[in-house]
Amino acid sequence: MLPAQTFKAGAAYRVITPDPLLPVSGGIGKPRPVTQKKGDLFARAIVFEKGNTRVAIVSIDNLGWPAALGDKSRKLIKGIPPENIIIGVTHTHSAPDAYAFPDESGNIGADLDYLNWCTVQIADAVNEAIKNLEPAALKIAVGEAKGKIAYNYYAPRLYDPRCGVIQAISSEKENQVIATLVNYAIHPEIIGPGRGILTPDLCGPLYSRIEEKTEGMALFMNSAQGGMVTADNRRPEGKEANDWKECNRIGNLLADEALRIISNAEVQKDPELYCNSKEVKFPVDSEILRFVLNHSPLAGKTSDDNTVNTRINLLDIGTAQALTIPGEALPNIGYYLKRKMPTKQSFLFGLTNDAFGYILTKEDFNSFERYEYISETSLGERTGEILVRESLELIKDSPKPQQSIKK
Repeated sequence: MLPAQTFKAGAAYRVITPDPLLPVSGGIGKPRPVTQKKGDLFARAIVFEKGNTRVAIVSIDNLGWPAALGDKSRKLIKGIPPENIIIGVTHTHSAPDAYAFPDESGNIGADLDYLNWCTVQIADAVNEAIKNLEPAALKIAVGEAKGKIAYNYYAPRLYDPRCGVIQAISSEKENQVIATLVNYAIHPEIIGPGRGILTPDLCGPLYSRIEEKTEGMALFMNSAQGGMVTADNRRPEGKEANDWKECNRIGNLLADEALRIISNAEVQKDPELYCNSKEVKFPVDSEILRFVLNHSPLAGKTSDDNTVNTRINLLDIGTAQALTIPGEALPNIGYYLKRKMPTKQSFLFGLTNDAFGYILTKEDFNSFERYEYISETSLGERTGEILVRESLELIKDSPKPQQSIKK
């Protein structure tokens, strides 16, 4: 008989490609029509269990996923506390509008029936992952992903090249990989919303490559890719490669690097599991985002004092620690939070539990002409400061031993 505290893992996915195809969204504005698809869109889930603690991590191929949609799925999931269901997105710019962005008249172009169907598929994936739970071990590693994968469009070398990998391995089936989670900062926008193509972008080839090589499920969680860490599809003379061939090149390369990074990691048998969360209040100073929040049927309305609430999570799993970010944090915020975690295996799940635009420090906000757009599409100059403060409180409350980490 297995001990009651045995660590377990299970994974499952659902295809959420709309049929017929729907217009796609790359941000605020009217969704753009499509005529074809390149790869399917997915909702991918992995569930971890240790004793009385159970946690789900869900990755959705979309630009963003509001808490209003996530909460619909949470109500359909049995056996996991809602606050332990962590829902993030890959941030592909070639999927249907999930924000229900309003135009100037308040009209929306999102297909609410499709989005409601997606919430059921997400719940089904998590519920199946729960059924698939089995005794498992972990391999965890963080290392530099080498090669031409990402860069900062605003300042080429100001990005985090580290790739974090969590791989669950069956304890009952020798060397059988259950799932591989890849955590890396990059905008999957090689094709983009204006090409008439619905696609998971570089994430599709990443899934296929990892699953081909491991025979276990793959999922991708984005990181601190704000302002503007994007795919390095640069060509000579200022041109870019914006096709499926380039999606394959970058997706396959990132997959290969993730598998290289995890290949020699030690197996962690019966690792610890801890999950905590807290509600955080952010001021909404941006008129653009205030309009979106108050006129979209899917966004959390601002309160009378022009604030909005969201949830952030901290996850301790084995030797790793992960924080969620409800938007697109700039790399300097990402570096700082990772440096404050009491482990060298630090993870950030960006655009998770909500997606409230770009997150800057108050020092960067509206300080440079280059930051004009990301300042306009940020909740305000206090967002970064509040996120860091509240995240540090979660880190402090974690049972993981606190120690000085040099990086």
